[in-house]
Amino acid sequence: MSGWYYADRSREQHGPVTAEELGTHYRYGRITLDSLVWREGLPQWLPLRDVADELGLHAAIDETTSTAPPPVPPAIAPARAAPPRSIPAPPQKQGMSGGKVALIVAAVMVVPCIGIAGILAAIALPAYQDYTLRAKVVQAVSASQSLKVDVQEFHINQGRCPRNGEATFGTPDSYASTYVTRATIGEFEDGTCGFELELGNFGNTNIDGRKLWWDLGSDHAEWHCSSEVEDKWLPMDCRG
Repeated sequence: MSGWYYADRSREQHGPVTAEELGTHYRYGRITLDSLVWREGLPQWLPLRDVADELGLHAAIDETTSTAPPPVPPAIAPARAAPPRSIPAPPQKQGMSGGKVALIVAAVMVVPCIGIAGILAAIALPAYQDYTLRAKVVQAVSASQSLKVDVQEFHINQGRCPRNGEATFGTPDSYASTYVTRATIGEFEDGTCGFELELGNFGNTNIDGRKLWWDLGSDHAEWHCSSEVEDKWLPMDCRG
């Protein structure tokens, strides 16, 4: 079975791991049901709970969710009856009651917390969006691995770079996948051999329509990755 990839609590990507190892990570609390996982064949990263059936995690989920008793409900103070409207309220004494002091203290504590929560949300949301886009780009790059093998094998056997429509290579549009709209195979202007991926379906104008290139270099021995997409959305071996 294809290897699994997962994102830990710090949103760092790990993998590939086997399904059994992924289950072990869940049982030891390294990942949760909300943790994002992916394997080849999935259209996008999914929460662990969405693939629990495939991984056989329902027994572990039932065990972890059934052992702890529910929290004890807090005691409810009996409601005081409101005084009749016909009886005037007694005059207030000088000073402040303990209830008002507690309300003020609570307000002073809550207001900064609301501000901090807003700041954290403003930081976390863009970071999560960048993480999601980076995961999609990684999926697009992973989908091109077999094409790299075919291009290099052709170059070794024929001594030249293949082109779309030649031998077993299809048209550019035939290589469309979830996040790739086309793949153009051939020799680049600098004489290196490789192919160009056009990215799409990201819902982001900074990535949709942009190009990512794989080339074998001048020695035709090692693949090199480059792109016009910003580095923050690219895998490490495509940056710079």
